[in-house]
Amino acid sequence: MPPPPAPPGAASSSAEFSLKRIAVPVFGPSLLFGLGEGAILPIIPLVARELGASVPMAALVVALMGLGSLLNNIPASLITMRWGERWAIVAAGLWSALGMALCVGTSHLALFATGCLMVGMSRAVYNLARQSYMAEAVPIAYRARALSTLGGVSRIGMFIGPFLGAAAVHVFGLAGAFGVGIAGVVAAAALGARVPDLETPHLPAGQTPPAATTIASTLRDHRHVFLTLGIGVVLVSAVRASRQVVIPLWADHLALAPAVASLIYGLAGGIDMLVFYPAGKVMDHKGRRWVAVPSMVIMGTALLLMPFTSGFTTLLLASLAIGFGNGIGSGMIMTLGADHSPRHGRAHFLGVWRLMSDIGASCGPVLLSFLAGSLSLATGIAVTGLIAFAAAGSLAYWIPRTHAGGR
Repeated sequence: MPPPPAPPGAASSSAEFSLKRIAVPVFGPSLLFGLGEGAILPIIPLVARELGASVPMAALVVALMGLGSLLNNIPASLITMRWGERWAIVAAGLWSALGMALCVGTSHLALFATGCLMVGMSRAVYNLARQSYMAEAVPIAYRARALSTLGGVSRIGMFIGPFLGAAAVHVFGLAGAFGVGIAGVVAAAALGARVPDLETPHLPAGQTPPAATTIASTLRDHRHVFLTLGIGVVLVSAVRASRQVVIPLWADHLALAPAVASLIYGLAGGIDMLVFYPAGKVMDHKGRRWVAVPSMVIMGTALLLMPFTSGFTTLLLASLAIGFGNGIGSGMIMTLGADHSPRHGRAHFLGVWRLMSDIGASCGPVLLSFLAGSLSLATGIAVTGLIAFAAAGSLAYWIPRTHAGGR
């Protein structure tokens, strides 16, 4: 049987390609960038409180990082188109370091909040640039493995960062965590500067250059993808973001000690980090559906069962299932975006794609909060589980059957 056609924008050849060869310059910055952000995330609300913020205001300051990423997705595409992926990665690391330096160097809450917003803005540029680079540099036969590894390595950095930040806080105070964060993102920028430049594709003789793309033309030309598979991505992101809130909230509902809740959350995160590469390999060999749909079905089932848990053991089992479901979906959104992105104007397409993902990630916890406040926490968790099943159905219907890594 002949191999299925490659998705649009796919790299043309897998001859002599090796993930190991690009591991340090490509995956290294993701590890360091995740480590830098992870080091400061638990500290931000504490510093905000020290600067006089109320508890709701401290939560708002934390939310500014997500808001900065959400609002900067489209500008990030313009930056990447203008400077190229390599220098966009470098600029993102330096901008994040500047934001963290502002956080640690000010005693004014407004300036501290501005620094947090800058860190979020840099995240949008960095994430888009690395996805755009991998979509172009990696042959289609390796794409899912490469992007799953990219997402998994970033999660490992986010997991390690808080421990390094905690050690620095113990020695130097709260400012120590920002020192670790700055070191991480600056090192990511330095390593990102070593990323090999992409070759500009040569036009066949007699072929005219394609017309310049804009955000408007990208929305028009790819509206079908955005309004079908893109909606599935919004739902997936809503479920993923909500899962981070669900576990500690339900542990508190069961009157479990905070240390026990942290242990359950950490174990779920550990499972999450162990399965990203095998899942990427399945996507490359069997197709995107074989991982995308089970990921949401497993998470949806675990979320629907969570309100029936009654203690440590049952909550741990449900949480581990959520971690496993989320882990096998590592890199899924990036892979689907890369599959459908055009080679010309790729950054514009991915900017819109990431915007949709961030909208879902922002709305998921808000919906959970609304349902928990107006009805009950159990209802909010159950509805999140149903959203996961809706995402699974959407992905099963709209993911093309031919996207199987070119095999």
